[in-house]
Parts: sequence; C-alpha cells; structure tokens
Amino acid sequence: MKLWGGRFTKETNQLVHNFNASISFDQKFFQQDIEGSIAHVTMLAKQEIISEDDKIQIINGLTGILDDIKNGDLEIDAEHEDIHSFVEAHLIDRIGDAGKKLHTGRSRNDQVALDMKLYTRDEIAEIDELLKTLLQALQDIMKANTSTFMPGFTHLQKAQPVTLAHHIGAYFEMFKRDRSRLSDISKRLNLSPLGSGALAGTTYPLDRSYTAQLLGFDGPTLNSMDSVSDRDYLIELLSALSTIMMHLSRFSEEIIIWNSNEYRFVELDDAYSTGSSIMPQKKNPDIAELVRGKTGRVYGALMSLLTVMKGLPLAYNKDMQEDKEFTFDAIDTVKGCVALFTGMVTTMKFQKENMAGSAKNGFTNATDAADYLVNKGVPFRDAHGIVGQLVLYCIDKDIALDDMSLEEFKSISPVFEQDIYDAISLTTCVNKRNTIGAPGVEAMAQVLKLNDEYLNS
Repeated sequence: MKLWGGRFTKETNQLVHNFNASISFDQKFFQQDIEGSIAHVTMLAKQEIISEDDKIQIINGLTGILDDIKNGDLEIDAEHEDIHSFVEAHLIDRIGDAGKKLHTGRSRNDQVALDMKLYTRDEIAEIDELLKTLLQALQDIMKANTSTFMPGFTHLQKAQPVTLAHHIGAYFEMFKRDRSRLSDISKRLNLSPLGSGALAGTTYPLDRSYTAQLLGFDGPTLNSMDSVSDRDYLIELLSALSTIMMHLSRFSEEIIIWNSNEYRFVELDDAYSTGSSIMPQKKNPDIAELVRGKTGRVYGALMSLLTVMKGLPLAYNKDMQEDKEFTFDAIDTVKGCVALFTGMVTTMKFQKENMAGSAKNGFTNATDAADYLVNKGVPFRDAHGIVGQLVLYCIDKDIALDDMSLEEFKSISPVFEQDIYDAISLTTCVNKRNTIGAPGVEAMAQVLKLNDEYLNS
C-alpha cells in the first residue's frame, strides 16, 4: 500500500522503490509512530473530526499492532515504503474503513518529524543513563585512589605529581558536561511538530497543544514550514555524541598507553582484552582501541548530516530521509561504546607502585624543590636554575631527586637542609595543593562530596 498512489497510473519501478524506501531503517521507531498516531486520533475525536467509535477502533487496532510487533507475531517487511505505510496498511486490514481515517489532518512530513523527535528524546534518556553509570564507576575509582600517586603530564612529558583520583576526575568533569549538553538538546527539541501538515498546516480544527501535551512535549512548534524541515536538534545531537566519543577516545588513548609494557600503570581484565594469534605473550587493549576507532564513525555522521542540510530550501525535501541512518548508527555506536568502556574501567586493576615510581623518577617534584628554595629566600629565577642543575646531576647519576644525599644537595646550593626531603616527597607535593580543583586530599574530599550530590540529584 502506498500513501500517495492515487495520482499515479503506473507502478513504481522496483529499483526506484528500493532506493526511495526507508522501512529498512525507520522501522526502528515503530513504537513512536504508533504512540504518535494514538495521540493524533485521540485529538481528532476530541475535536469531533472523527467519531468516538472510530477512535476506539483505531486505538485498539494500533495497540494490537504494537503488541504483535513487540511479541514477534507481526514482522515488519520490506513490501511497504516506510513504517508509516506499514502500520496504516495493517490497521486497515484489521479494522476496515475506520483505519482509513487515521491520517486525517496529517502528512507524512509532520508524522516523520514527530517520530524522529520522540525517538531521539527516548534515546537521549538512555544515553544519559549510560553516562551516569559511567560517572558512578569513575567516582568509585576516585574515592579509592585519593592517595594513589602518579605523574601528571603536559606534552606527554612528566610534569608534576597528582593522584589517580585527580586524573580520573578530569574525565568525570568531561562526561558531566556531556550529560548537560544532552539535557539542553532535550529541552530544545521538546516542541511537537504534529499538526504542521506537509508544510502549511491544515484546514481541520486540530488542537496541537493537546497532542503536544499527550506526547509529553512542552507545546507545539510555531512555524509549520520549520516544523517539517528542522533537523537542527539532530545536528546538535550528533555534535554532542561526537564530543562524548572524543572524550571516550582520549580516555582510551591513555588506557592504551598505561597498558603498555613501558608504563604498566594498569592491567586490563581478560574479558576486555584479546591475545595475539602468533605472539602468546600479548594482551591487547582491543576495546579501548575500538572505541578510539569508532569515534571517526560518529564524526562522519555529523559531517554527513551537515552536508545533507547545507543547501536545502524550505520546506521538506527527500534528502532529509538520510538523517535517520546517520543518527541511528551514531546512537547505537555511542551506547555500545559507553557501556563497554564502563565495563572495562570497572574491571581494570591499577598498578599503584608503578604509578608512584614513575612520578618519583620523572622529576615531577622539581617545581616543589624550586618552591622550597624560594621559601628560603632564593629568587625564583635563581631557584629555577639551581633545580635545573639538580636534574642534570640526577640524570647523569641515574637517580631521582629524592635519592640525593644532603651533601650532594649542598654541593649545588648551601641553602638546602634536611627538610628538603619532606618538601619534595610525593605526599607533600600533592597534599599541599588544596585549592578547589587541585589534587590534595582536602580538595579532593570537597569534589567527591559534590560529585555524590550530583549523582544523587
């Protein structure tokens, strides 16, 4: 059954039908399509556009179709052009002429716009829950590692000592922002296009505010042309999903580095690793690498939709059908990546001694040695030069600053005293930094408390 066949005297070429059809992918929102139709006919009866009896028949028929699809008793086939024609055809088969009234006062243009918004809203809620689960996993790691010392890096060079809790906390903030972006998108998209018709509304006395209320929208959209041609919310969503993937990819890159033989900061659980077909010693971080690789796939969806939309005049154009495959694939990719990534970080083990040793042997306490001299009255620029000499000395001797004897310190500057060892210990270097956002224990305690409040809100 085609919704538009009356104007045509010849059957569509099969290749044209296949090229034009969208049911292979838009069947994903069969539930949203039926929910939208139920709201539509409920409004039609309220406005006395159709009878109460017709409404009841149509709703019962639609509910039966929905149940049968969910139970596997009704298979969505490729005979129909799209999910809308599939549902309507089966409705008419089941209840007869009453089913032909379903589409009164409605176009496929506002119908598909509605379905896509409902589907996107539901998927955003699911992604948000997955991100919240990931954030809880990160919070648990942070709580357990406020005194797990490790090097902090700039330019991938060891810079200053931090804690694992502090390092993981940076990603906590990133994924918090990701949830905030998704929330913003949900608010902006939450206006109902139903009742906009093909582009210019309808002569039927529809109550668009009522259908918006029934479907959980904040109200109806205010321009029917924009309503059927707006894909801004999908571009925003794909941008937000790209940012989520960028954050996952950065984190994955660090885990890949930390898992290497040179670092040995983490050991990945066997369930989230693979081996080599010829090298029995290998334990590869495949999940982290795949997450990193799939990031480009989501970026591609964003660029594809931007390209589709860039030259389209108002109002609806068939090009817009391309939005679905991009978006569906990006959503599925992000959901899978977040879920797997959460499992990986939850099960991986941290090699705390290796982390602390790397911080100690990387001269991450050099800045604190310079601060020590400044506190003894040495001008900072002179202190910077003295510590540079210390580092050169240690490199030559293949030792850490902590390993120098007091005599060796004094040979470079007589200002050094026994208290230098406490001043440059990892514990002192980290825990003296207690401004909010810093890695010190007191500062981290404040952040962890705020994180708990955020996760429980």
